[in-house]
This record gives sequence, C-alpha cells and structure tokens, in this order.
Amino acid sequence: MTGMNETNGTEGTRGSECIRVLLADDHPAMRAGIRAFLEKASDIQVVGEAGDGEEARRLAEELGPQVLLLDLSMPGPKPEDTVAWVRGHSPETAVLVLTAHDVDAYLAAMVAAGIAGFVLKEEVPEEIVNIVRCVARKEVILTEAQLARAHRWQEEVGARWESLTKREREVLALVAGGRSTLQIAEALTIETCTVETHIGNILAKLNADSRAKAVAWAWQHGAVEE
Repeated sequence: MTGMNETNGTEGTRGSECIRVLLADDHPAMRAGIRAFLEKASDIQVVGEAGDGEEARRLAEELGPQVLLLDLSMPGPKPEDTVAWVRGHSPETAVLVLTAHDVDAYLAAMVAAGIAGFVLKEEVPEEIVNIVRCVARKEVILTEAQLARAHRWQEEVGARWESLTKREREVLALVAGGRSTLQIAEALTIETCTVETHIGNILAKLNADSRAKAVAWAWQHGAVEE
C-alpha cells in the first residue's frame, strides 16, 4: 500500500542527526497532514507510516525510530498493547500518543503502558513539533493534571473498564452515541444478535441493568465522550 512503509526519498537529503519519526494513523489524509507539518522542521524526518497497530509494530522494529506518533483509534491490537510491544521490541522508540479523544480511560491505559506523552490533535502544529523534539530527548511530557486523571481512573474504575474487550468498548461507545442495535451492527459489520451479545456482556461486567445506566457510568467516569 502506497506510503505505508519506510520512506525512500527524504532519507538521502536529511542528515543523520534528524529525529526519526514513525507515523501511525489509519486515515491517510491525517497522516499526510501530520507528515507535512513535521517535515517543515529541518531536524525531523518521517521514516515511515503505518495504517494499523500491527504495521506500527512491524515498522517500529524494522526502522527503530526515535519517536512513534500513535493514533488510538486504529484497526488491530489495543493501543496499550501496541505501546507495550514497541517498548519491548524497540526500546529506543518513545511513544507519543496523538489523538482526537481526550478520554480518561484512554489516557490511563496509555500512561500505564509507558507512553512519553498524550497530545490532542487540535494542538497547534508548532507545539506538536516541539513536543516531538522533547520526546526524542527522552523527556516525558505528561502533565501533572494528566497523571492525576490517570491515577484517579485506575483507582476508581480501571479494573471494571479493563474487563471489557476492545469490541465491547467499541459497542459501548456507539451506544453512547445514540446508535441503535441495527446501526451498531452495520457500523461494525456484524450481526444484530452479536451486538446484543456484546451489550449483554457489557451490562454484566459493569453491573448495569440497562443500556442507559451503562452509558451513564461510561460518561461519569470518562470512558467515552459525551
């Protein structure tokens, strides 16, 4: 697939002192936009792009980037599992999450997995570039507020949330977004009976007796966006 591997033209024009960055996002247009503003900086080189978690793992191990810029909502393994895998197989690579989802559950999982930073995509490009530089210097740029949120989440609700599978979390997010069983089935390309099974599992794990109560729990604890 075009663009989703190591780059071949930039490497010869930039010095070895450049910060080597791997982009992982399942939206090609988003990757292109991020790449464009990163490579305006003379000290940053994007060495590869990945469109899912498995490819992010493979390229991190093959290319050994200093920074993996990781989106949370991609096909493949849970993002926290990808972070843990990269830290084990490419220890020189620092993981910087770049996401549109400022959700406590995601933040807590990523902090526990060992990320260097958690940045929102709405941040101005210049600030993201500066953060990449900090992370490449092995600095951890998590704020005190982010660490406090992550700690609170783990203390109060972490175990219950972690009991949900990735697919169950996806279903809960869609329920919270007002989707019907049929709409969820269509969105996830699964049968309606499978959706109902997932919802039943969610209710049991969250000790909720209705979809509304499960959604209220998720909103209250920052597990999904309102």
